[in-house]
This record gives sequence, C-alpha cells and structure tokens, in this order.
Amino acid sequence: MSLQLRVPPLIWFLLFGSLMWALNRVTPIATLLEPPANGAGWILVAFGAGIAVTAMLQFRRARTTINPYTPAKSTSLMSSGVFGYSRNPIYLGLSLALCGWAVVLGSLGSWLALPLFVLVITRLQIEPEEAVLSTLFGAAYSDYCARVGRWFGRKG
Repeated sequence: MSLQLRVPPLIWFLLFGSLMWALNRVTPIATLLEPPANGAGWILVAFGAGIAVTAMLQFRRARTTINPYTPAKSTSLMSSGVFGYSRNPIYLGLSLALCGWAVVLGSLGSWLALPLFVLVITRLQIEPEEAVLSTLFGAAYSDYCARVGRWFGRKG
C-alpha cells in the first residue's frame, strides 16, 4: 500500500518557506526582530535540520524505508533515539527549521504560514502514515503511540 500523495513533504517545506518569505515582504505586519538578533534563527534552522537528518540516518541504519510514499514497506518500527521523543521527528525538524526561518525573516507576517504547514503535513502525510503503520505493526504501534507524542513528548 502506498500513500496517494501529490506533493512530497520536502516540497511542502520549500513552498511554505517561500510563502513565509512572501508574507514577510508583502505583509510585514510587525517587525519582531531586526539584525543582528534575527540571525539567531539560523541556530533553530540548524537544530531542526539536525533532528530531521538524525531521523533519516536512523531509518538508514535500520534499513527501513524513508520514502514518504511507501510507509507500508517499513521493515521495523522506529521507537528509539529521536523516535523516542517524537513519532515524526523529520516533520518536527522541518517545522522547527521553518520556525527558525520565521525568526530570520523577523516579522510577524512570516509566522502566519507555520500553523498551516503543520496542518497540511498532519492531514496529508502524518495521519495517512499512522493508518498504514497501525495496520502494519498493530499493538506494538498502538503502545508506541501511547508512549510518544505525535509531534513531541513522552507520555506517562
């Protein structure tokens, strides 16, 4: 079973990053940070990218699919490392990178796109992936979901 995605998550990330830039240019609602303070956003971009890359490396080490179109080809349930803190560390990393980008841009207008990115990724990518993984891994996946938050956090 593969997902019926039309737009890959990385393209969504780039589209929303571009939208944030455009909103910053067209609707600079309020300047929150100016240079050099806004440069701190690059630290958050790097942190988010680091989380995403770490998760990708974990997929590679486990020799399981990282392809967002084919979660049914997963050969193991990832639940340790960064996956012990987020069921979706790649999407979390992309979201954090966009937060950093908003800081770099410095205006309130750029932040308007971030909740929409989270909504789009959740509805079009995460929820369909969860349905596939639930079917594939059954009770083990349910137990994992009970322990680790969709975006971040350990439960109970």
